[in-house]
Amino acid sequence: MSNRTLAARVSVLILTVCVAVATTPAAPFSFARIYIEYNASANDLGFHVTLDGPNWRSLEIANPNGVRVFEVVGRAGYAELGMTELFFEGAEPNLDDFPLDQLLTRFPEGRYTFAGDAIAGPRLRSVATLSHAVPDGPVVESDVNGDFVVIRWQPVTHPPAGFPDRPITLVGYQVIVDPFQVTLPASSREVTLPEAFVDSLARGEHPYEVLAIDKSGNQTLTEGTFVLD
Repeated sequence: MSNRTLAARVSVLILTVCVAVATTPAAPFSFARIYIEYNASANDLGFHVTLDGPNWRSLEIANPNGVRVFEVVGRAGYAELGMTELFFEGAEPNLDDFPLDQLLTRFPEGRYTFAGDAIAGPRLRSVATLSHAVPDGPVVESDVNGDFVVIRWQPVTHPPAGFPDRPITLVGYQVIVDPFQVTLPASSREVTLPEAFVDSLARGEHPYEVLAIDKSGNQTLTEGTFVLD
């Protein structure tokens, strides 16, 4: 075999391998989300991320303009074994100090790309959509009668004043009285706390939160308190 023929075959082999690597489809993460959480009581807002996927050693998130907004790389044991779930909350500046329009500009609406290197198997890639459709904070109240505590709220149908005018479609409400929490359908307007849980609480004032959750994944919470005598 001539050197020219051997070189040609090697070139074809390298090209074939490169094409195979380049065309290997990426696998999706199990789920990937980026969403807004607004605290209507404290008037602060942050951008949160949650994802899960098969063992990965690195992750990048790029915004709709292709700008990398987050990156993490596992080292030592994490590089060898990988990671799976990840949740983090962005800082939540008060909107009196950090104007809403400036904050939303830093996180534009659109498709955010999640890309990662897996320990084994193809590269990971998912796309999650961030919306600026933020629901208003629920108007809440509580009723205490002995060990019976009922938390109520008014339905949420629109964004808070001053927020982008986007359609709001609620998919549910979440009630949190730490450590108790329950997620309810959008038709719900109240929840009665389990009597055994109330019995376990000390006498005095107890905080709670009611979150309105939009179909976009964005959520807004209102804080309240009830008092056990």
